[in-house]
Amino acid sequence: MISAMLGYILDFYDVLIFPFLLPAIQRSMSLSLTEVGSLQALTLFGSAIGGAIFGIVGDRFGRKTSLQLTILLFSVAALISAFAWDYWSLAVLRLITGIGLGGEYGVGMVLFNEAWKKNSRGLGAAALQGCAVIASSAASIVGIWLIATFSDEWSWRIGLLTGGAPILLTVFIRFFMPESKIWQEYDAGRRASRGAAKPRTLPLADIFRNGFMCQTIVAFIWLMSYMLCYYSVVSFIPTLLLRDMHTPGDVVRTTAVLLSFVSGICYLANGLFNDRAGRRAGAIVPALFWVGSLVGMAMWGGQLYAGSKTEWPMFWLYIAFGMGNVALGVTGVWISELYPVNLRATAVSTFYMGGRGLGSIAPVIVPLAAAHLGGSLLNGMVAVALPAAAVFIIASLILPETLGRDLSARGFKAEVDAEAETATKDAASVSRV
Repeated sequence: MISAMLGYILDFYDVLIFPFLLPAIQRSMSLSLTEVGSLQALTLFGSAIGGAIFGIVGDRFGRKTSLQLTILLFSVAALISAFAWDYWSLAVLRLITGIGLGGEYGVGMVLFNEAWKKNSRGLGAAALQGCAVIASSAASIVGIWLIATFSDEWSWRIGLLTGGAPILLTVFIRFFMPESKIWQEYDAGRRASRGAAKPRTLPLADIFRNGFMCQTIVAFIWLMSYMLCYYSVVSFIPTLLLRDMHTPGDVVRTTAVLLSFVSGICYLANGLFNDRAGRRAGAIVPALFWVGSLVGMAMWGGQLYAGSKTEWPMFWLYIAFGMGNVALGVTGVWISELYPVNLRATAVSTFYMGGRGLGSIAPVIVPLAAAHLGGSLLNGMVAVALPAAAVFIIASLILPETLGRDLSARGFKAEVDAEAETATKDAASVSRV
């Protein structure tokens, strides 16, 4: 738990501090706005590649091995990127950093889920996901301090050096963190039966085979719709509040800090909730806050700040949207429970990072939607985010419930076979009627 939490904090920190450093990078390297934006896009693109690569490594060679490699890769790349000399050197290094970052989430989440008690996986996974709140606060504090203290040339270089801190975590993992016992059991069985085993196939292809195709497609759409809804709002809410609505900076800052505090509590509360009510409920209930907040933004979000946060509609609507974001806390544990041990890391890493990569098109399509809706940024945000939230809820209803599933190879197969047998009997009963 400690290694996973530290990994997530340092992982998210590197991703979240980079936007604070972009203005300094642009000025010191004399880059265009397009070049600056591409640096962030390359990091996200790299994370999608890394999710697939290190997920396969985690399923083939072990969770611990994959986690060490991914943390080492993004740490070293982050450190070296601090010494970049032009746009292309920085772009390549950020792509490599993204590849490392993309692998860390899925493998770390799977390792945690296979080690944690099944009755409290939801709470543990939510606590891990909630570490993003700590990373966000640290990134904003350090990023703003660097920009205010150092020159453009030095501020971003020091910032990227701090992003390489996770390299120390690989030492801890190497000597102290155990391998997943569930994966070790699976690997021992695979080695023992290697002579009679079927030819090995690619896990990335296997998640579409053996009855998993429909589930895989729905799960991918599920995460992609989450990311699309999330990025459609969080990517533009600062611009909307500060530029379009002329909200005082201190009010925006206070609201953001309060939102972080509320989100942390909601992550834990939703973890407890989905451990009792089920993974489906843990995804749908927060998403209903999304729908309510987005409908409210369409109706009352245009009202300007008039001196009182409690009487300002956008204050409450922004907080409500943040409460909806905690649906992400159930994704890692639910996907881990949907797939067997030999495909689990591949599935979690590929869906999460692939969904994030495709969901990152929000910064492109929201302005296009706004242009078609009279130039209103708020209307463009709602027009993209609200349908995405609806798709997320529908996909949550389709995915099978997995609460309490045994993640060991034998336990997973027994439960899935029992579910298939029940479904067959139900279908036969319906047919007879």
